[in-house]
Amino acid sequence: MKATSLLEGAGSALEMETVSKTFPGVRALDRANLSVSRGEVHGLVGENGAGKSTIIKILAGVYRADAGKVNVDGAPLEKIDPASVHRLGVRFIHQEISLVPHFSVAESVFLGQEQTGKFGTAKRLMRQRAEAFLTETLGVELDGRALVRDLSVAERKLVQIARALIDGQAKLVVFDEPTAVLAAAEVQTLFAAIDALRQAGKSMLYVSHYLNEIHQICDRVTVFRNGTDVGVMNLRQSQEPQVGVPEIIRLMVGRDIDDLYPQRQHTKRKQKALEVTDLDDGQRLRGVSLTVGAGEVVGLTGIIGSGRAELVDSLYGLRKIRSGQILVNEEPAKANSPARAVRSGLALVPRDRRNDGLVLDMTVADNVNLATLEEVSTLGWLNRAAASRRGDESMERLDVRPRGSQAVSRLLSGGNQQKVVLGRWLASQARVYVLDDPTVGVDVGARSEIYRLIADLAQAGAGVLMCSNDPAELLGMCDRILVIVRGRIIADIVAAETDLEQLTALATGGAEAT
Repeated sequence: MKATSLLEGAGSALEMETVSKTFPGVRALDRANLSVSRGEVHGLVGENGAGKSTIIKILAGVYRADAGKVNVDGAPLEKIDPASVHRLGVRFIHQEISLVPHFSVAESVFLGQEQTGKFGTAKRLMRQRAEAFLTETLGVELDGRALVRDLSVAERKLVQIARALIDGQAKLVVFDEPTAVLAAAEVQTLFAAIDALRQAGKSMLYVSHYLNEIHQICDRVTVFRNGTDVGVMNLRQSQEPQVGVPEIIRLMVGRDIDDLYPQRQHTKRKQKALEVTDLDDGQRLRGVSLTVGAGEVVGLTGIIGSGRAELVDSLYGLRKIRSGQILVNEEPAKANSPARAVRSGLALVPRDRRNDGLVLDMTVADNVNLATLEEVSTLGWLNRAAASRRGDESMERLDVRPRGSQAVSRLLSGGNQQKVVLGRWLASQARVYVLDDPTVGVDVGARSEIYRLIADLAQAGAGVLMCSNDPAELLGMCDRILVIVRGRIIADIVAAETDLEQLTALATGGAEAT
């Protein structure tokens, strides 16, 4: 659904036309287009891997496009690097709040662009200007002498915005997941500031997974799917046709579940392979409880900043738990370190397989045997023949290509690297498998093999917690799906009784849990 410009005659603050970008083996952008009109708040949405981050990094000068044109404020941008983009008035408000805790508000706002007078740094002038800017431009009153460490998260975000805009040269402000670190009550504080910027005539690009926020704050939204733009929608009541969250979700998803997923018998088993009760880390997680039955595949989904990553890390001992209990096979698990988690019967396939899952310069056989070295060792010495034999068996079972357990792991494709990580934990015969984005960056053929392996694990009686941001994958593979939003499990739903749109709406705040 392509829409005409919302602000006819206003001109464009940003035009990115037919932008393409290819990484080794992956076409991240395929003739993608993105346009922001002057004076509007424009949303950018899409599933993980749709190309949102890539096109933003091209605009920021972090990546160089293979093809395409970029115009900022009507002028073609020939050289795209961070310095030239900044000179043209493009400012980026990143998800992370990188401020110095012991600096004052004024010092933080003017960091890198300090005001000076006859006697050095003009601290009083900086404080007055910072306070005036925060009040007049962002609609919030903050004491310029207050320390960053004493501010709320929302107030720190406003200081971050003020720092980007204080020089008065900003023409386009890019917000990248700005509410991911905010509590629900703090979001409206940020929205009030964005609305104040809109009233001041600033143009903004708002990137977010929270579709209810997109619908609330944006004038238009561009939807990306598979590396290109598939639609531009009007969201204001004054524009026709006006669309809602369901239409955005439908355009984002754009696909049905097919034969990619193996047929499974979803049988209920009484034994609990994993039980988590009132897990709290004192930061992101707040009273998380969940169960995974033996032989059950349970999905876990949540957008950036939801607490999903923190929950996975807490289960595996990578993050300190303040309170709560973890049971594996109904026995207390001492998951305060990865080694103890493994001894308790937990296995983790991490989200970043290259950095966290594999030793890339090791052979396939060595990687497969890392978790079970004692089984291929004699009196503490590695039995190379046994290790190689187990590696060959694992490669055959998992259909890792090219064959040969002595192949160096870094030379394998992403899908085959993921199979090697899975092979390591299959050898450990764990009772609970925590799979964190097990198919991210994996081609369709390898995905099908990985799905088959997951189904086999469940059939053999293991409990599987499958964490993913792909709703189709979760619906195709899982018995139940847990949805985590802002550190809490808000829904525990039967996969067979929901659909793509309902699940996406729950994860993005576009629907209430029932």
